[in-house]
Parts: sequence; C-alpha cells; structure tokens
Amino acid sequence: MPFAVKDLIDVKGVPTSASSLVREGHVASHDATTITRLREAGAIPFAKAQTHEFAYGGLTPQTKNPWDLSRIAGGSSGGSAVAVAAGLSPFALGTDTAGSIRIPASCCGVVGLKPTYGRVSTFGVTPLSWSLDHVGPLARSVEDCAIVLSVLAGYDANDPRCVDVAGGDYLSDLDAGVRGLRVGVPENYFFDDCTASVVDAVMELTRVLHRRGAVLVPFHAPDTSSYEASEFTIVMAEASSYHREELERSPDRYGEHTREMLVAGLEISAVEYLGALQSRDVIRSHWLERFQDLDVVLAPTLPHAAPLAGQSTFTWPSGREEDVDSTLTRLNLPLNLAGLPSLSLRVGFDDHLPLGVQIIAGPFDEATALRVGKVAEKIVGPFSLGSLPSAWRDAGRTL
Repeated sequence: MPFAVKDLIDVKGVPTSASSLVREGHVASHDATTITRLREAGAIPFAKAQTHEFAYGGLTPQTKNPWDLSRIAGGSSGGSAVAVAAGLSPFALGTDTAGSIRIPASCCGVVGLKPTYGRVSTFGVTPLSWSLDHVGPLARSVEDCAIVLSVLAGYDANDPRCVDVAGGDYLSDLDAGVRGLRVGVPENYFFDDCTASVVDAVMELTRVLHRRGAVLVPFHAPDTSSYEASEFTIVMAEASSYHREELERSPDRYGEHTREMLVAGLEISAVEYLGALQSRDVIRSHWLERFQDLDVVLAPTLPHAAPLAGQSTFTWPSGREEDVDSTLTRLNLPLNLAGLPSLSLRVGFDDHLPLGVQIIAGPFDEATALRVGKVAEKIVGPFSLGSLPSAWRDAGRTL
C-alpha cells in the first residue's frame, strides 16, 4: 500500500525540507522508525506532503481544502490530510503537537489519530516540541487508522521518549459496539464559543451512542485556565532551543511567522519553562483522575468548519473575538499536555464543509477510542470521494 509522509519525517535518500528554505539541500541518511516499520509491513512511501514550516502553525498555507478551495486545509499536517481527502493516498503520516493531526483531519473530513504520548516513536522526525510531539496516521476510515497504528505502535530504543509498552490489538474489538461504555460529555470549555452546527452535531452523536447502550457521564474538564499558557510556553521554549544555532546563522531563511515565534521563544526564562512543565504535570494528573470514571470523552475537534484562507478572526455570539490560530488549537492542545490518545473523525457538515468530533481515551487505550469511532463512523457515514469537487475527484482517479 502506498502512503504519503509529512515532510518532517525522514525517508532515506529523500529530502526532508520541513517546508523551509532552512532545509534546502538536506537529504535524509536513514529512515525514521515509523517508515522502517511500515516498509517491513509492505507499505511504500511514495510522496512527501507539505507542512506548515517546521510544523509551527495550524494552517499549512501552501495547501487548499479539497472540499472548498477558498478554505484552509488546516495544519500543520495539512498536506497529509489533503493527500488522503483528495484520493491521492490511502493513508498518510502526520505529527501532532497542539492538534496538527486532528485539525486538518477535521477541516478535510478524514480520520486522524493522535496516539498516547510515547506510543509511537518520533525517531527520525524533525521536532517542534520534543516533549509534546506525537506521530500518527490520517486515513479515510477508522479501520484504516487502526491497521496503520498496529504497525506503528511499540517501543523503540532509539527514542528516549518512547514508552516500553507493547502495541495493542486494535482490530479484534473494533466492532464490539458501545454498550456499557462510559462516555464523558464535558460541561465546560470544549463547547464554549463553538458554532451551533458543531454543538448540534456532536451532541446528536452522544444521544445516538446513548440509544445504542453507552452511558453518558457529564463531567468537568480540569485546569482549563492554564491550558494555552502551559502549551505555548513549552512549545516556544523547546522549538527555540532546537533552532537556536540556525536562527542565529540564517534568520532570513525562515519564514516571517516562524522566525517571529522562534525569536519570541528565546525570551522565555527557565523559570517560566519549568513552571509550565509543572503545570502540565498537574493537568495530566487531573485528566488521569477523570478517566478513572470514564472510558472515552466526546468533544468537538474544532469550534467551527474550515476557515477561509486569509481569515484572521472569529467573532462569537458572546461578542468575544478570537484569533484563528487560537480557534484551531484551543480544543486540541489539552490532550497534548495530558498525553492522551485522541481520534478525530467527521461528525457532520456545516453547509458543504465537514465538522469533526474527537474521541478521547485513557492512556494507551487507543483501542477503545477506535471502537467508539467505528460506531460513530457507521452513524455519520463513511468518507466519500464522490462528495468532493469534481476537479479533485478527477485528479484522484488519474493518479
């Protein structure tokens, strides 16, 4: 099976550009562990997919959304999501630091899985933030994501952050249904400042799951006031640490947005960084407590459908104005801080644009998230290439 690879992930003998002039002329000398494992399983990497430069953004400005070419594809794994949505690749690899698998999955109506932190090796992957980075698949079905994860998951001694926990069996219980599962429905944060279409679609899914035997459990998401400050303090400090020498040597070879973020990250003090790490430990601990009483949590992936290219803000009914960068990451980054697995798939439409729901599970319990996702997929309906604009359908058939 051929697959596309986000251009942060090394494929031996092929450039890893990270969509940046900084990497001009760089050719990978070895395969990333994820590539090695997929090759051993018979898969063939055949294309590199665009990313937001060094994965430092949620837009992937080089790509267009196959559902509506005036819309963003999301990022930073936007090229990977488009390759799948447009029928160019059966599945693709992406990375996720603040939502970068799930954001484009939601924008493009495909399935994207961020595994538990440490479940999949990041060896051979250009880091954005090594303590928050995850590697995972994007595909057109939940089952395809399960198949790919079964190959990717497992300990890798080359990655000091990879956890020595055996990969699970992600297929045997995939059709087990949801009867008896405790499905958490957040009473705060995740449904704040969302479009009515998103709220209605996700809540309707919870009601259908309840009718199929799931037990709905309202709960309070913890530590919400510290999510964004903790996430971006860690990301900015770690990204600037990685890029510091190159930034001093060749600042003009970075794009303006990435350069500004890296320069700002150099101003973060050790005290601020360590405080953010401590805050993350508290967030993770409190989320683990919630999962003592829950099997999964259902929440929107994004508070809206894919924004227009060039759109800078959303104005919510409350009157609050929010930057698009914030709207894209706000509902995703808590699960990077907590390190929990999260599966995003299409839950409905706002006019012609897909909307996403994320199914969040406890640590190393991707199997349950996938099991619930399979039921949700049957309810909503599978991805259909026929619903894309004709130009993209024709391109997919030709290739």
